[in-house]
Amino acid sequence: MPTYLGMPAFPDAARRAVADTRLRGNLAHATTTIRGRRAAAVAELDDWAALREAGKQIKDHVLENLGHYLRLLEEKVTEAGGTVHWARDAAEADRIVADLVKATGETEVVKVKSMATQEIGLNEFLAAEGITAYETDLAELIVQLGDDRPSHILVPAIHRNRSDIRDIFLRAMEDAPPGLTDAPAELAEAARRHLRAKFLSAKVAVSGANFAVAGTGTLVVLESEGNGRMCLTLPETLISVVGVEKIVPSWRDLEVFLQLLPRSSTAERMNPYTSAWTGVHPGDGPRDFHLVLLDNGRTATLADEVGRQALRCIRCSACLNVCPVYQRAGGHAYGSPYPGPIGAILSPQIRGIGSDVDASLPYASTLCGACFEACPVAIDIPEVLVHLRARVVEKGPRHPLERVAMAAAGWTLRSPTRLGLAQRAASASRRVVARRGRIRRLPGPLGAWTETRDAPAPPPESFRAWWSRTGGGRTEDGR
Repeated sequence: MPTYLGMPAFPDAARRAVADTRLRGNLAHATTTIRGRRAAAVAELDDWAALREAGKQIKDHVLENLGHYLRLLEEKVTEAGGTVHWARDAAEADRIVADLVKATGETEVVKVKSMATQEIGLNEFLAAEGITAYETDLAELIVQLGDDRPSHILVPAIHRNRSDIRDIFLRAMEDAPPGLTDAPAELAEAARRHLRAKFLSAKVAVSGANFAVAGTGTLVVLESEGNGRMCLTLPETLISVVGVEKIVPSWRDLEVFLQLLPRSSTAERMNPYTSAWTGVHPGDGPRDFHLVLLDNGRTATLADEVGRQALRCIRCSACLNVCPVYQRAGGHAYGSPYPGPIGAILSPQIRGIGSDVDASLPYASTLCGACFEACPVAIDIPEVLVHLRARVVEKGPRHPLERVAMAAAGWTLRSPTRLGLAQRAASASRRVVARRGRIRRLPGPLGAWTETRDAPAPPPESFRAWWSRTGGGRTEDGR
């Protein structure tokens, strides 16, 4: 998975993003609105906890038997007239799709919103091969026309406001009305007219899939605008790029996720458009269907007993909308198509932790646990973050000061006498290093902590000293 070009590690990227007051305002308004609506939608179901547990168990069952379900999916897709391709990594998936498009003789494709194709950098690869890909989801269209990057899983243009969108349309949409305003209805109508011409002329479409039903070879896409339905039915050739973890065993299992996903993502009881297709059918839909099953680090992730739970993700974005870090830093700071808490555990596993960006992502969290509470398939994101932090430390070089500090801490903690002396010294330093109960700036390498937060001052009295002075907390009357 490509790292966004030029992206620094998360702390540096986040520092710049937090300084953008307009970005913070856009994010705060959007995430607060989505979060409130989702809470209301979830509260309507008395059995939400049971649905959440069912979703978790179905996903875990698939991951434990992934080889079986992948073979079954291939068998059923082939029986229905489709062709299955296997891609070990992004480069192989890109090449497969490009060759399939070239075989049709076409140089343009329309696209359904797809995280998998963002992950492999498909649009950029196709452009280098002389093939133009047109995004048809409204938010993805805004991002594409603005020469931008998505910053949210559900709402890729969440960092843009209406005036930004109007300016982008006037600058980059060749058929935008000259007098276009920033009224939502006008912006939507301009996009609708622009995209309708693409839908009616395109011979090839590229999609992802929210789910793949192994028992029937059926792929399913949930969306809210109808652009997916147009892409999945009008073109002659359909190419779907799908991560190997997107499988559900049967339609009965799919029913669980058709309740979990809409409420967790768009706060709806069901999506306006739920499209399902199984192979090809003469006279109805595409004449040629290709399924590209993408690994790209998923098998390696599956081998990690703690980290594999990230593969349960159904891309609802609920974790982003409750995350205090994402709400202030936005999605671009994560340097990945997968932003927010889920991106902080998924990207380092898919790409590895060799780069500064990926090594920093497990630390892009307060570990408050809000993401775990919001996740509809119960991914314990804080647990995986701590697990990945340990891997970063084990793999990376340790700072000499860290070795000295840990050795000194171990020496101190091994002796009650030394610990008591250290506590008294810390309390005595309170008047020198702290003001109003806070330390604004720590010296040397410790200053990294106080770059973004204050450190609490040592207490005026340690617990050990208090216990000794009060006799274990007894009052004067002995109680």
